Amino acid sequence: MTVYVHSVSMTKFGNNENASLKDLMLTASREALDEARDLKIDAVFVGNYMGCSLVNQEILGAIVANDLGLGPIPTAKLEGACASGGIALRQGILGILSGEYESVLVVGVEKMKHAPTATVTQFINSAMDQTTNERYAGLTFPGFFGVVANRYFHETGANKSHLAKLALKNRENALQNPLAQFQKPATLEEIMNARMITDPLGLFDCSPITDGAAAVVLSRKPSDIKIVASAQASGPTMMQDAIDLLSLPAIRISGQQAYEKAGVGPEDIDVVEIHDCFSMTEMLAIEELGFFPKLEGWLAIEQGKTRVNGEKPVNTSGGLLSRGHPIGATGVAQFYQLVLQLRGHAPNQLEKRPRLALAQNLGGTGSYSVVHILERV
Repeated sequence: MTVYVHSVSMTKFGNNENASLKDLMLTASREALDEARDLKIDAVFVGNYMGCSLVNQEILGAIVANDLGLGPIPTAKLEGACASGGIALRQGILGILSGEYESVLVVGVEKMKHAPTATVTQFINSAMDQTTNERYAGLTFPGFFGVVANRYFHETGANKSHLAKLALKNRENALQNPLAQFQKPATLEEIMNARMITDPLGLFDCSPITDGAAAVVLSRKPSDIKIVASAQASGPTMMQDAIDLLSLPAIRISGQQAYEKAGVGPEDIDVVEIHDCFSMTEMLAIEELGFFPKLEGWLAIEQGKTRVNGEKPVNTSGGLLSRGHPIGATGVAQFYQLVLQLRGHAPNQLEKRPRLALAQNLGGTGSYSVVHILERV
């Protein structure tokens, strides 16, 4: 049995101050359902991380089914920190492959901009193990990836300018994406001299607080795009458990599993959406997924290999760094961009229309990784 993508939708990412979490979720869902109007939805899966913490709202799946008149179908909300959207997609795919459902709606959503930064940061940190000495030492997500970046600099010829070039690449891609959060150009000098968040990561090296939603309708009924692999793996939840600080095993393992299921290799992938919660994360991910040799991702950045016109285009949407990162919606938004690329009308559309696309969605400091491979039929 094969799972196909029938429709995708996405709200504008950024500060949606006049839209509630429910509004964003229903808007994306309606648009996806309108495009896939001939399909009867059998189940709803919602990716969300902080609906309860920040807006005091749970039962999101039931709200979608009720408010959109989908009937008494089964629904569920999935949480896997920043991988919540990717996990929701995977559960929808598995539900179809099991034979339980013919068609499902998957929607990812987050409402974050209304809350003070300190509050959002506090709840984001719940994606780290709160019972360890690392928590009491004050380790945060920027702190974790800042340590990783400094170690990467020590082991390679990379420096802060390579992270800045990566961030600039994603910002330039976002300028052509009307749904991206950041529409203002930046320069390499501005990125290099931006306010420091945690050495060596500056403001442009860190994904922003964002509102937004994205939705996908999946079905066993054929369409122009099929899902040829869905894989998920877990990794260490603490820095002190990392065997190699410059490795995110969950990304590597989920990538290997996806390649095996699809019967392809990293060299066959035409376009990629990667979870760049920090510039350093994208640097590691392009190595872990086998696109470039270990400890040579910085050379690929220096040589422009991950740009839209490069040999392995990465984050043509602008990525989390510039498209924005409404946590529960991110994994689903990756599908949105890749489906448009495969159909031939994406922001920053590749000159040669791609056939195979890969989405990689990360949760925590490497606690979860979900990888999907899509193919144009």
